[in-house]
Amino acid sequence: MKGFMKEFREFIARGNVMDMAVGVIIGGAFTAIVTSLVDDIIEPLISGLTGGEEEIGLVVNVGAAQLNFGAFISAIINFLIIAFIVFLLVKGVNKFSEEAKKLSHQQEVEEEAAAPICPHCLEEVKEGATRCPHCGGEIPGGAKPQN
Repeated sequence: MKGFMKEFREFIARGNVMDMAVGVIIGGAFTAIVTSLVDDIIEPLISGLTGGEEEIGLVVNVGAAQLNFGAFISAIINFLIIAFIVFLLVKGVNKFSEEAKKLSHQQEVEEEAAAPICPHCLEEVKEGATRCPHCGGEIPGGAKPQN
């Protein structure tokens, strides 16, 4: 039992579990906003355009059961809005990540290009060095950054 509890504590302590918990909480709050958007704005617009009631009144009675297609359509609209916003967020994060990688790669290339190179062995040497630490060759006038 102690091993199980230790394993459980390690599982909970991982960062991705906490990230997931925050995501679920934010998702629940966001769902309430989208539900309100659909129930309070989109449904009245649709019913106003169709001349219907305040709710999407697509209800079918089958014996004692009542099939509420209006509620189902509302749930689909909720899902599509949430999926679209998640798509936009993921797309934005991916673009930001790509830009950060490009910037990082560009900085690395600039740093490598600025490093002085030994004319004999073409290895990187410190600026101002008069001898190459790799081949021992003399660097006339000291190592200067390449342009």
